[in-house]
Amino acid sequence: MVDYSPALMTDMYEYTMLDASLKDGTANRKCVFEVYTRHLPEGRRYGVVAGIGRILDELGRFLLSDEDLRFLSDRKVVSKETISWLENLHFSGSIKGYREGEMFFPNSPILQVEGTFGECTLLETLVLSVLNYDSAVASAASRMVSAAKDRPCMDMGGRRANEWAAVAAARAAVIGGFQGTANLLAAQLYGLKAIGTAAHCFTLVHDDERSAFASQVEALGRNTTLLVDTYNVEKAVKTAVEVAGPQLGGVRIDSGDLAAMAQRVRNQLDALGATNTKITVTNDLDEYALAALQSAPVDSYGVGTMLVTGSGAPTCAMVYKLTERENSAGVMQPVAKKSKDKASVPGRKLAYRSYEYGLAETEHVISGSETQLAEYRPAEGWKDLLVDYVDHGDIDSRYQGHAAIADAHEYRAKALRELPITAQSLMKGEPVIPTEITVL
Repeated sequence: MVDYSPALMTDMYEYTMLDASLKDGTANRKCVFEVYTRHLPEGRRYGVVAGIGRILDELGRFLLSDEDLRFLSDRKVVSKETISWLENLHFSGSIKGYREGEMFFPNSPILQVEGTFGECTLLETLVLSVLNYDSAVASAASRMVSAAKDRPCMDMGGRRANEWAAVAAARAAVIGGFQGTANLLAAQLYGLKAIGTAAHCFTLVHDDERSAFASQVEALGRNTTLLVDTYNVEKAVKTAVEVAGPQLGGVRIDSGDLAAMAQRVRNQLDALGATNTKITVTNDLDEYALAALQSAPVDSYGVGTMLVTGSGAPTCAMVYKLTERENSAGVMQPVAKKSKDKASVPGRKLAYRSYEYGLAETEHVISGSETQLAEYRPAEGWKDLLVDYVDHGDIDSRYQGHAAIADAHEYRAKALRELPITAQSLMKGEPVIPTEITVL
């Protein structure tokens, strides 16, 4: 992996603000920042939180090397006094928020970062870049998984994204309900299931299709999946079964009318005795294409471009806003923007979800001072949506690593089942439940 400091994954103004605030004394003021989105992508009914584990990973090494400090000094980004402050940079604040795999809606307080202004302001770009992208991919993946019903979806989007975005997308896709990835680095880093056999070039490099299939079966065994649309699908399926026998694991179709082709291939495989051979389809799939394939005899899907681009919504439009800060008298004070169409809700937040007959009914966001929130008592049956990720600099490792991804994968499925069934509709509509904001 490229050696870099996540503390430089910032916009320059985060450091210039730090520099100015250290000079005027406000850098040490206690603050609460909040991540939320004002709206979902047009027509979407819900979003899925992803990326928290990656943020915690980066936070664990959120410091600057001597080389990084020289860069900031040589470019005159900050003063010498600020360089001295940065030599001891370590996030000592606290973070709480929605868990990975949780559903979110407009104004959901997805993440709340509490600490000094100096520490918190440096996290803005890193936090937003991770949450915006990962949640966009997880949200698209969830829609695709719903459209695919019980058929597994696999990530094949690595070649359609920036190389590091592809790794992040694989992780987010699994949180969103996918079963595995073709990206080996993502599989290595996060313990994900890796999938893949051969591309068309493998067939083309051989003198004929039979030689290519024989080579693949020899190398990978009869349970492998053979790509059958390089030349003629019907001939390829016949050759595949002749080479591997009826124990052939699977065939993949990557072009044409996928539904019609899958039906013909299924009938042909059955006629050849390969009744247990699975059919995988790929080729620019999105949730709408998957829904159209529900009646086709397809066993699994490989999804690429539309997954890693959020299926038309590559960002969740999340923002990172200061909602409470210590004033000159040392008292915590709610603050908010009043800009047209960009007004924010002041104060730190609690978040709950209420249910009726086992289905989510309303998202409740409660805003107030720390004392007011400590005394607040939600209605019976409301689900607390916030978990503690970082406590005064100590990161809760339960939310990192493969186990956390597996937990988030399962949690998303459960959380989606708790939403009204219209959440799974692919038709454009409003968020499936409303968000009610109460300011104490």
